[in-house]
Amino acid sequence: MTTWGIHNDTLTTELLDEGFVSVGWDEVGDLRSIGDDQEAVKSRLRSLYPHKKPRAIASWAGILRRFAFIMQPGDVIVAPYKPDGTVNLGVVSGDYYFDADASVHQHRRPVDWRVVGIPRAKFSQSALYEIGAFITIFRISRHEEEFRAALDAGGVEEAQEHLDQREGRLAGQESPAREVELDVPAVDPSSGEDEDRITAGRVDRLTRDFVLSRLQRPWVSDAEFEQLTADILQSMGYIARVTQYSRDGGVDVLAHRDPLGIEPPLIKVQCKHTTNRVSVADVRSLVGTLDHNEVGVFVTLGSYPADALNLERSRQRLRLISGEELVELFLTHYEELPRQWRALVPLSRVYVVDDTAEE
Repeated sequence: MTTWGIHNDTLTTELLDEGFVSVGWDEVGDLRSIGDDQEAVKSRLRSLYPHKKPRAIASWAGILRRFAFIMQPGDVIVAPYKPDGTVNLGVVSGDYYFDADASVHQHRRPVDWRVVGIPRAKFSQSALYEIGAFITIFRISRHEEEFRAALDAGGVEEAQEHLDQREGRLAGQESPAREVELDVPAVDPSSGEDEDRITAGRVDRLTRDFVLSRLQRPWVSDAEFEQLTADILQSMGYIARVTQYSRDGGVDVLAHRDPLGIEPPLIKVQCKHTTNRVSVADVRSLVGTLDHNEVGVFVTLGSYPADALNLERSRQRLRLISGEELVELFLTHYEELPRQWRALVPLSRVYVVDDTAEE
């Protein structure tokens, strides 16, 4: 039984709703008609993409062959979910099939998703680096036990509790910020791929994980997180101030466009300094404080369940900002943030190899 990491930047909610994983290269057609033959798959790819370099052809052929013929029912799937910065865990439940009726990603495998929505921050930094491999499908080896243990926990809350215990955290505490450790995964020399290739996408993901870790306790207290939220809003052009700090779950930050704060809309912000999933009850609590000319913004380092996202879609004056989105705002407005935040999260501008580059 193998543990596989898989990246999919094309499909999102369909993967969970319909229970499958998928890859591209639809033009190749049903791989069962080609067979478990690396050279035959490469030949087919060369005929379709004559201008692609041999290294790219070999890499793509390896991905397709692993997906269709080497992956087996019962294997574990670890799937980073980019929209909200979480990780989904499942088990392959059937053989490869080619869905000719699908508009994209016709190469598919059925998956029984067991634990979905685990915050990335719950895993060790080196485990996150391993699943940040450049290629689409890859074997997870060095941190296989960490991901399997989370899968076996039985649910997202249980998985989070297990990972907290694994990292030596006390019940109710957040993931302590960890320094970035690069635990480079081993490369299969026969794969035709370079899993340790440093590209823009990989550096970007590593940077985002670092930022998220530095915005947690003990680096940032609950009160400081509220101030950070206000400072980000200030960098975006709003006038923002923190209300008196308390633990009553009320409005933490007030923001507005005009200097005096008397012109609508008034923005009420609630901050939840956690990497866990925020409940819909917390979101409804914020909604309950809003008058008709006010806007509610909920900010967290974690993510939101489907019912909270549905509530956001149904209310024009409600905005939910997840940890992934907050990190994006932090990076976008980094230069305008107060020095204390730039000192806490020291970053430098560099050029790295683009993901589309071929060697």
